Amino acid sequence: MTKIATAEQTEAMIARYRHLTGIVMPELALDRSRKWPVVNDHCFQRIVLDAVCEGVWYDHIQRPAYKNLTYAQASKAVTLCEAILDGSADLTALNRQSLLWRGKLRDV
Repeated sequence: MTKIATAEQTEAMIARYRHLTGIVMPELALDRSRKWPVVNDHCFQRIVLDAVCEGVWYDHIQRPAYKNLTYAQASKAVTLCEAILDGSADLTALNRQSLLWRGKLRDV
């Protein structure tokens, strides 16, 4: 049975996603030894939300995303952010897939 999240739980999960993509990840990206392909908050948000939606996020979520994410989407986004941070998810591969979905990169 799927748990139905309260508005407060949803807001908290979205806040966690925003903190990770808006502050934590951009700060860590400044350490070039990580060799992450992006450094800006909006790039992390694009990559994570595209992965969550398995396509261009704004084809699935009304803009602005942070006001329209469901609890499930925000939770999946947080889980992915944490996986990127601990190295179990490949940010370079996720970025590449995001760019492919957007037609900004050819699959060669």
